[in-house]
Amino acid sequence: MTKSEFVDKVADTSGLSKKDAGAAVDAVIKSIEDSLRSGEDVSFTGFGKFHVAQRGAREGRNPRTGETMQIAASKVPRFTAGSGLKKAIK
Repeated sequence: MTKSEFVDKVADTSGLSKKDAGAAVDAVIKSIEDSLRSGEDVSFTGFGKFHVAQRGAREGRNPRTGETMQIAASKVPRFTAGSGLKKAIK
């Protein structure tokens, strides 16, 4: 499902116009990004949790040349599914 398909589905489900649904979806995504950027976790009870994880520095290999290289440590966003979402999928 693409973002535009998701916006259409939100508009149909909520009764909002597509413009308002698009603005609402954008606001939710922006709020999650801002919270993660500031170091906060975002939890939706029964749905899941967005959080930032640390990836340590590691050694990698260039697949074309086989040369070894050092990959720097980084922060990555992660999502952990909640029990309600897991049950809904089963």
